[in-house]
Amino acid sequence: MKEMQITDDLDTLLNILPTDIREAITRIGRFNELIEVVMDLGRPPESRYVAAEVDDAGRTIGREETVLLRQGEVTREDLDYVLQHVGSFDADNRAGIARTLHRISAIKNRHGLVVGLTCRVGRAVYGTLEIVSDIITSGKSILLLGRPGVGKTTMLREAARVLAETRRVVIVDTSNEIGGDGDIPHPAIGRARRMQVATPSCQHEVMIEAVENHNPQVIVIDEIGRQQEAEAARTIAERGVQLIGTAHGLTLENLMMNPTLSDLVGGIESVTLSDEEARRRGTQKTVLERRAPPTFDVLIEIRDRHRLLVHHSVSEAVDALLRNRPLWAELRYWDEHGNVCSEKVRVTLEQERQAAHKTYAYATNGQTTQSQRGAPSPIDQLEIGEQHERIAETASALPASNAPARPLRIYAYGVSRNRMRQAVRQLGVSASFVDDIDDADVLVTAKTYYRQRPRAIVDAEQNNVPIYVLRSNSIAHMEMCIADLFGLADDSHSSYESAMEEAEEAIRRVLAGETSVDLSPQNAFIRRQQHQLARAANLISHSYGKEPMRRVRISRM
Repeated sequence: MKEMQITDDLDTLLNILPTDIREAITRIGRFNELIEVVMDLGRPPESRYVAAEVDDAGRTIGREETVLLRQGEVTREDLDYVLQHVGSFDADNRAGIARTLHRISAIKNRHGLVVGLTCRVGRAVYGTLEIVSDIITSGKSILLLGRPGVGKTTMLREAARVLAETRRVVIVDTSNEIGGDGDIPHPAIGRARRMQVATPSCQHEVMIEAVENHNPQVIVIDEIGRQQEAEAARTIAERGVQLIGTAHGLTLENLMMNPTLSDLVGGIESVTLSDEEARRRGTQKTVLERRAPPTFDVLIEIRDRHRLLVHHSVSEAVDALLRNRPLWAELRYWDEHGNVCSEKVRVTLEQERQAAHKTYAYATNGQTTQSQRGAPSPIDQLEIGEQHERIAETASALPASNAPARPLRIYAYGVSRNRMRQAVRQLGVSASFVDDIDDADVLVTAKTYYRQRPRAIVDAEQNNVPIYVLRSNSIAHMEMCIADLFGLADDSHSSYESAMEEAEEAIRRVLAGETSVDLSPQNAFIRRQQHQLARAANLISHSYGKEPMRRVRISRM
């Protein structure tokens, strides 16, 4: 990790701790890695540290580590010792140490007595903004998203200091976390002005007051967490003031599904599409759409202290997720040499959910430099798995072959795209869905629409795009179509029929009293049909053996 200048006034924080706890922290060392000290009544005190690791790709990954400071339990005297050396607790149960960035948070019992303390180390880290300096200075409104303790406030403080050198910056400091405790703000915010908030519930009023009274060019807000604050942020953005704020969450999807904060990314509402628009999209008539332009232009997901995922256009990212299309983002991280690296990554809803469980498995598109960033194809690529049936009726056909080298691009007209996706999953093939007939390798439609000869069908014929016609808008017929497109069914229809007849005969034999019957080896597509026949007869079926000799065994319940 690149060396950064760190100012933390750590001695000031250590001096408020009981002597044995302070000495234990001193023996451990690792002062630059210390995150917080936790003291809960009746439990051993512990300290938490951040530990950096380098993965196989050379990316630095942050991990947290907890260390016990002593075996003895925290006593009431220990808590009282700390409380005597800190300021008073506000309505949000937070206190500080004058002219430092340290934060002491209290846990109280029902009678208002403190039974637990979290003493968090406040640091001014100069240089942490380098990884996103181009975004911060772009003039766009930026939202930093991350779990508690990942470094959002540290980056926010540095952003305020850097921007205050050339612009009028006002910080709305709800819990004195950005500018420190006391009336004189910490030097870490530079020339930025700081407005303190009496109670957390008044934060939205102070936000509006800052704009109306102090003529700022930039407003810096920490921890947007209430509906009123989200509404105030939108009002500020609409007045042309740059916003830089933070919110708790792990991914963009978390924010979209949060009813309190979804307005920050435009809000989500259910709308009913016209018949033509629903056919064009290949979706149901009722869908989720973004309600308004997002409050913030750019969203930065802080995955850990060394890795960020940047969505350069919040509106495009939200629209892509709502339509279940993969979206492209930029992964930035520090390598082992302290250099800022950048990769294009393709993010799906599934990967967003994995990230919410601290899994960072991205489908990367290769490492790129800052100048190589660009808008990749919006094609919704799917790569999934298992097999099915044959097409019922086709207007023209593709040459039979195995799975193509690149995903087969399908234009679905008048059929459910969600069901088509399900068929692709069932069959385990590589396919993608496109929105323009000019980009398609094949058009799939229903018999009703094919007979009406709409413009899309005519264009496909003129462009020599193969057209597959389904008898119905059912998953079964879609699976038949996909199987035919990828050559999953036997070339000989009679071979398929004989395999089905063999399965029917086996079912009759088992129903007549035999324990089990093994069928002839077949491909995965035919085996699936045989399994379905067995289930329809309330019998058990399993596949045994290895390809190409894998076969189905049908037996009693």
